[in-house]
Order: sequence, then structure tokens, then C-alpha cells
Amino acid sequence: MSSTTGDESVQTSTVAGPLGLKPGMAVQELGWDEDTDDALRTAIEDAIDADMVDGDQGDVVDVVLLWWRDEDGDLVDALVDALTDLAGGGAIWLLTPKVGRPGAVDPADIAEAAPIAGLSQTTSASVSKDWSATRLVAPKTTSR
Repeated sequence: MSSTTGDESVQTSTVAGPLGLKPGMAVQELGWDEDTDDALRTAIEDAIDADMVDGDQGDVVDVVLLWWRDEDGDLVDALVDALTDLAGGGAIWLLTPKVGRPGAVDPADIAEAAPIAGLSQTTSASVSKDWSATRLVAPKTTSR
């Protein structure tokens, strides 16, 4: 017999709030590996009421979730690639291990890589015990 403690709904709303995720959003997940937080992934899918899609999907998405570790390579290249399927006005949530955890990314590296990739860093959030999220968006363009 199983019981529900209510923790699942708390986790979902906790993730949905800071990440701005809502049912019906298309979320692409890049950089998944065995160290990703499965509870966080489940909470995200619960928040959008759908499965996340991978990089081979090819349709436009509202949000890209990019799991990134210090040893994963060139962050600028990864961010540029993450823009491929992102809808105008969409956001990239860069998920990195928290400081002190294996694979942690220096915040200065993110601050340096974002503008080179054509992105602005807007907010950061703690999204699980081991992972932090940084929201990156393409600067709004004004047309006259």
C-alpha cells in the first residue's frame, strides 16, 4: 500500500514557480546524464503536464533545459546550439551543479559565456539539493 505525503506537489510548485513553467509549454532537455536530478525532471514534467523533448525533436520549444557540468566542453557552443529550437521570447535554463559539488561551474564562466552566445543572464534559482538554475534569454530587440 502506498501513501502520498504531498511532497510531490510541493516539489512541482517549487520548480514551476522559479522556472516559470506552466502546463502546455514545450520544454527541450539537453545534456541529460546519469547525474541529473530525476526528482527535478519529474517535477518539471508534472509542471508542464507533458514529457520533455530531446534535441532531435526539431520543433520550436518555449524553454530549453540545459544540464551543464564544468567538464562538458565549451559552454558558448552549447548555448548557441540550445538556441536552435527556442521560440522567440523563450528562455534557456542552464542547470549546473551547485558550488562544491562535482562538475560545479564557476558563475563567472556563465557570466562570460552568455553575452558571447547572444544571451543575457536574468535570474538564478536553487532548484534541488545539488543543482542550481540560471535563466538566460536573448535580449529583446526593438523595431521601429
